[in-house]
Amino acid sequence: MIIDTHCHLDDDRYNEDLDEVIKRAKDAGVERFVVPGADPDTLERAVKLAEDYKEIYFAVGVHPYDAQNYNRAFLEKYITHPKCVAVGECGLDYYRLPKDEKEKEAEKKLQKEIFIDQIDLANSYNKPLIVHIRDASLDSKELLKEYAKVGGVLHCYNANEGLLEMAERGFYFGIGGVLTFKNAKKLVQVYPKIPLDKLVVETDAPYLTPHPYRGKRNEPAYCRLVLEKMSQLSNIDINEMENIVLQNSLKLFSL
Repeated sequence: MIIDTHCHLDDDRYNEDLDEVIKRAKDAGVERFVVPGADPDTLERAVKLAEDYKEIYFAVGVHPYDAQNYNRAFLEKYITHPKCVAVGECGLDYYRLPKDEKEKEAEKKLQKEIFIDQIDLANSYNKPLIVHIRDASLDSKELLKEYAKVGGVLHCYNANEGLLEMAERGFYFGIGGVLTFKNAKKLVQVYPKIPLDKLVVETDAPYLTPHPYRGKRNEPAYCRLVLEKMSQLSNIDINEMENIVLQNSLKLFSL
């Protein structure tokens, strides 16, 4: 069994064929799905999906791009739901910062404040974190080391070697379609340094579709393609690799 530890099944791109998407996933051995919270506007849909489908779980969180819409009370409304397994995705993303220095610093400050509050939320309810990091590895690591009392997963691990030390603090590394990209040389190089007991698989569907379907809508069935690449790079039989990743996923989210 495979668990897609990060897929946005609440995205509008699945409105017409979600049942077929789930069937294709199951045919590929993917039997459980974690839908992270990213945008407050879609959280209620994620909750409803978790209530309608026994295979779907969700997390409460706000992506750094939506930091201005953060509402802790709204997240706390759902965090004790029996199918809420984590807090996130939350974190820091400096990729699209404003060019104006004053605006840039204000945006960084806001993202950090919202990230810290979501870390506190995870600490308060003893839930793991789903962490999004883009062009902000150092700041993210410092905040996690200072504030996080829980572990979690570094979603779409960005191959920054400095983040590997987070494994000792209970953090897992989410590996997705990027590993199969021809230009992912850095991730391919760093991947073997990740402890086996800290690897989980994800798609980030509908984004980051693995080769050979890159450019098309991603879906959880493609976890199998990522797992095949992980098996190859780890020099471990695919069935054993699947079991390692499964046990890690079950432990991470207490499933």
